[in-house]
Amino acid sequence: MSSSTSLDTGGRREARERAIELAYEASVRDWSVDQLVESLSTKPDPFVVQLLEWSAKRQSESDERIETKAEGWTLKRMPSLDVLVMRMAIAEMLEADTPTGVILSEATELAGRYSTDESGGFVNGVLAAIAEDIRN
Repeated sequence: MSSSTSLDTGGRREARERAIELAYEASVRDWSVDQLVESLSTKPDPFVVQLLEWSAKRQSESDERIETKAEGWTLKRMPSLDVLVMRMAIAEMLEADTPTGVILSEATELAGRYSTDESGGFVNGVLAAIAEDIRN
């Protein structure tokens, strides 16, 4: 198996998981991506850093899209991990050519694993509506 193939499957899945962990840490510490990456003893995979940078760059746009599609919900009412997962997924939709189904599946799995019992379905529904706007 070539390294690009492994990066496209399990490697990217692990990178997204690590990026969410680091995004959460940056959020709790109120740090920028650069501050967080500089604080780490081991530099993360370049795709992890890229996801974090895309999320930061597209945060305002992502937040607006989330609040538009999550009818009756404000960002403050949503679990913080749900918001971080959705921001990252939206940024990847906008910045990369990753298939939409892969992004939705990975985001749904991450939200379901790390957030509330209802998070997977909620994140999937909001992101599916956003994906229709971005990818069509």
